Amino acid sequence: MSREKVPREKVSRERDTKKERSHRRKSKTNRICKEVMLNILKKLFFFFRTCFDMFVNYVFSFYWDGTHQAIPDLDKKHAVLKESATKLAEKIKNKELKSEELVMACIERIKLVNPFLNAVTDERYEDALKEAREVDKQIEAGLSEEDTKKPFLGVPFTAKESHAVKGMLHTLGIISRRNVRADEDAECVRLMRAAGAIPVAVTNVPEINKWQETRNMLFGQTNNPYHTGRTSGGSSGGEAALCAALASPISLCSDIGGSTRMPAFYCGLYALNPTAEHTSMKGSTLRSGRDPTMASIGFVSKHCEDLIPLTKVVADEKAHLLDLDRQVHVKDLKFYYVESVNDLRISPIGGDLKKAMKKVIYKLSSQAETTDKAPKPYYHEGFNHAFALWRHGMTKEADSFAQLLANNEGEANGLVELGKKLIGASQFTLAAIIKLLDDQVLPPVPATWADDLTQQLKDDLVETLGSDGVLLFPSAPYPAPYHYAPFLRPFNFALWGVFNSLKLPVAQVPLGLNSDDLPLGLQVVAAPKQDALCVAVADHIGKMFKGYVPPCQVPE
Repeated sequence: MSREKVPREKVSRERDTKKERSHRRKSKTNRICKEVMLNILKKLFFFFRTCFDMFVNYVFSFYWDGTHQAIPDLDKKHAVLKESATKLAEKIKNKELKSEELVMACIERIKLVNPFLNAVTDERYEDALKEAREVDKQIEAGLSEEDTKKPFLGVPFTAKESHAVKGMLHTLGIISRRNVRADEDAECVRLMRAAGAIPVAVTNVPEINKWQETRNMLFGQTNNPYHTGRTSGGSSGGEAALCAALASPISLCSDIGGSTRMPAFYCGLYALNPTAEHTSMKGSTLRSGRDPTMASIGFVSKHCEDLIPLTKVVADEKAHLLDLDRQVHVKDLKFYYVESVNDLRISPIGGDLKKAMKKVIYKLSSQAETTDKAPKPYYHEGFNHAFALWRHGMTKEADSFAQLLANNEGEANGLVELGKKLIGASQFTLAAIIKLLDDQVLPPVPATWADDLTQQLKDDLVETLGSDGVLLFPSAPYPAPYHYAPFLRPFNFALWGVFNSLKLPVAQVPLGLNSDDLPLGLQVVAAPKQDALCVAVADHIGKMFKGYVPPCQVPE
């Protein structure tokens, strides 16, 4: 029997199909090889980056460890400053404590610690004492119905100097404004006064609030109370330093790229950065308060219980939108976590912070009633570009850094200022000049790509968290760096800043101290307007892991 002939066309098609399959296999193999090689290169890069960071710490320690001075212990006379702002207000209203006594204790403590911290740029001590005496008189005579509703009646507060406080210096840390005083209060300051709080002092900031350290050419640098050779962070570094040193019961801050949470972390404090566009920025950093922004007014505090009442004050008419009085049962929440990010610009998360995160995850897992409630890992490609997303978000802000540096009288030029800096003629710090160069010389982030990725990250995160979930996220690669070390790690703040670009509420949680007596911590992120979840979880975790630990001896 003769063999049936196979048509030539069919043989040709089979050969083509085999070639295509072979080509696809080779392409897949090549793709896998490339991915493996890229992962190996990334791991090598992060390994060398870790070695570099360790070397930086080692070198900087030779100088800065020798400069450290312990701040004064808290004496019994000022022991009242241990209390939360809410408890102090309650004691004043109940006639258990006079406002004048509290304000005097605050002033005396500031005078004791400020030589070590360099946090205060201007004060109104006498006026504050007069206002405190008036409060005491009102209480003795019997409070009006209106005064009884003031949640912080008679409690002193300090504010970062970028918030306008009528009659006080409002320099924003730039030489051209060295003698400028505020004509009226910023909206957040006005609201604090309306809540009965008494402004006592304003505190140091980096130029126009744009750097990871609190340093400028007018007032110098602010030191960390746990180690004066290390930074207190920026831009609310003056506030955090005073608060952690038990000198300020209420610390009024703001946050556009971690400016509240970063100093809180470095100084071992709680903080809340509320959902964006629910607190007025009017009068803060010369803003009108009418433009969309990813910045928010917030507070740092030794006591988590203060965050919700204080946020209510500055959120004012929008407070109800945040549902801050929501009863939160932590055991019913869903927990997700990110242990590290793969943004090549950001240092790998160091051992202390990794251990702290693992301890929190382990503890929450052991408390979970079911496996569904145990913390689960989460990741999104957007975290690989944390800095780029924040940098692009900043291009949508109404104010201009270059114009603000020039006090809105022209525009500072980065290249010109760099030349001046080299011959010692610039009025700006190197940090401000680097920010100018980033804005004016380096190419912008591709807008469509950044907008799409930001939206994808936000949508995925919000859908994952819903109304009953939170994300635990690293605060920083390392505890408080030595002064000037952030110049060698300029992008690490993006672990805070990425959530500004997403306009999500975030709490900062202190987790006690490491073996070098430096504060540890992590962030708690929630979906928009779920601020109450952030604070409830921060309180829960803080209580499990020591929370705020004073940088000095405190009387029992």
